[in-house]
Amino acid sequence: MRLLVLSFYYRPDLSAGSFRTTALVKALQERAPPGTAIDVVTTAPNRYPSFARQAAHTETAAGLVVRRIPLPAHHSDIRGQARAFAAFARGAIAAVAEREYDLVYATSSRLMTAALGAWIARRKRARLYLDIRDIFVDTITQVLPPVAAGVARSLFSPLESWTIGRADRVNLVSPGFEQYFRSRYGQHSFAAFTNGIDDEFVTAAPAARRAPQRSAVTVVYAGNIGEGQGLHQILPPLGAALRGRARFVVIGDGGRRKALAEALQRAGVDNVELRPPVPRDELIRAYHEADVLLLHLGQHAAFERVLPSKVFEYAALGKPLLAGVAGYAAQFIREQIDNAAVFAPCDTAAAVRAFESLELADHPRPEFVAKYARSQISAALADDVLALARRGS
Repeated sequence: MRLLVLSFYYRPDLSAGSFRTTALVKALQERAPPGTAIDVVTTAPNRYPSFARQAAHTETAAGLVVRRIPLPAHHSDIRGQARAFAAFARGAIAAVAEREYDLVYATSSRLMTAALGAWIARRKRARLYLDIRDIFVDTITQVLPPVAAGVARSLFSPLESWTIGRADRVNLVSPGFEQYFRSRYGQHSFAAFTNGIDDEFVTAAPAARRAPQRSAVTVVYAGNIGEGQGLHQILPPLGAALRGRARFVVIGDGGRRKALAEALQRAGVDNVELRPPVPRDELIRAYHEADVLLLHLGQHAAFERVLPSKVFEYAALGKPLLAGVAGYAAQFIREQIDNAAVFAPCDTAAAVRAFESLELADHPRPEFVAKYARSQISAALADDVLALARRGS
């Protein structure tokens, strides 16, 4: 059996796609029949310019070859992302030119990796398994100005239709995506394997309830600082509203980090600290030092369908969760996570009320951790991928 895994991010990069794909490949290695060959085609680490990590261009292990495509230096703007993907696509096509596959697995948040996987699968006459982590057409047409949004929709809607139409099976990372995809592609075979909690966070989960021993409240956000997160819209007014009551620590990078820093400066907010991305062991220490963990998405309707991967690691650590989300994510948090307060995105007054409703104590969530352990979800996803591959081999 010959499998190709396409992912724009892979270890040691820091991103949800990297963590998800790395765990899946491990599960495939453990569960695939003897003689299975797995090729991973990904990029050299590039998630954040401020967090550079080196990795070999080619890495081999028993039955596994990882090829990392070098990318030009880029930022998170649309032009930079387009240039980066073009380099990845050219490198990926060259890397697989002389190889044949029974199945192509492509995980994609911005549609293009999925489309690349569909094109390669067609050329190789292989089955195609898509792992969809975002509704790109829905998102991009809501964050762009109206004229640009119309152009984007006219370009990317047909590409989405062609890509999904090529797939033999499609996994939707958020159950909130189901209505969108079934209304358009109802005849397709869909699965729902969500993100999950990596082993590092399972190990770090508290064993017993504990209250903080300090009076100052520290609120931590860790992750991407982009348009989708809307931190530049919520943190300046929220920081001002909670001055003297809370300090905020933001760990990460992204296309809106500069806008956030400038908005904080204009507002004269001095209780929000911006830090660069850090390795996971340092991140877990920062989580342990926090009293509250913050999650926030922007106000666009497209974000009402998503289930951020950050929800899982936050919840595992037992900390109070302050979540500015709507739609499916809000429903999931309210139903699944105790000591969590949800407020409407970008609503400062609601955020303050939600903050005040939290109990400032760590609450172990063992049932949640057991249900959403990444190892279990990855094993089930690997079994699903291998079952499709067997049909094509």
